[in-house]
Amino acid sequence: MKNFIEDLDIQGHLQISKRFDDGKEEIVFDDHNIIVSGMGLGLSFLFGLVGSQNILDYQIDRFQIGVSGSPASEVVSTKELVGPLSSTEEYGDNALLDVIEGYHSLTPETYIGPEKFGYIPAHKVNRVGERSVRYTITLDKESCNNLTRDGQDVDLNEIGLYMKNPLGNINSGDTSVLVAYRYFSGITKTEDYSLIFRWTINW
Repeated sequence: MKNFIEDLDIQGHLQISKRFDDGKEEIVFDDHNIIVSGMGLGLSFLFGLVGSQNILDYQIDRFQIGVSGSPASEVVSTKELVGPLSSTEEYGDNALLDVIEGYHSLTPETYIGPEKFGYIPAHKVNRVGERSVRYTITLDKESCNNLTRDGQDVDLNEIGLYMKNPLGNINSGDTSVLVAYRYFSGITKTEDYSLIFRWTINW
């Protein structure tokens, strides 16, 4: 799948900002991301007419965020986050973020779940160039605060974008595929600010 991605010259860039009540933003991360093999899988199913027959299933419309990321995961073969948030409570019961449930494909024959995903609504997906699309993800002040693992405070430090359901799974619900991944230095999310992810995919 790597050669397919390289042939299409698909690249990505992620900027993360803290937004405060006065509207000011502080950029805390600004770098490329890793386009993983799931992107090649999804597009090969689309162009080869062997996956879902519904074009909407090839939308990138969801994400996961996690707390156990590592630079070792920044490789094309990555298929999942190391430590994704696992409940609506962790994403934030009172948050404005829509949390959805679905499955997650590791191979065309293997999937796991159900898991929790953040939903990216259509109005947060914008064309920003002739061959560029930006996905804007907002973790508002009520989202992803005071996270713990085994009684210890943990920081957000990884995020992944997912294609909705390219395999066309209709038996158990959407079965998503990871298409882009990024590890970043830990961010302690609190109610003092919103966290804005601006993720641009270029081809």
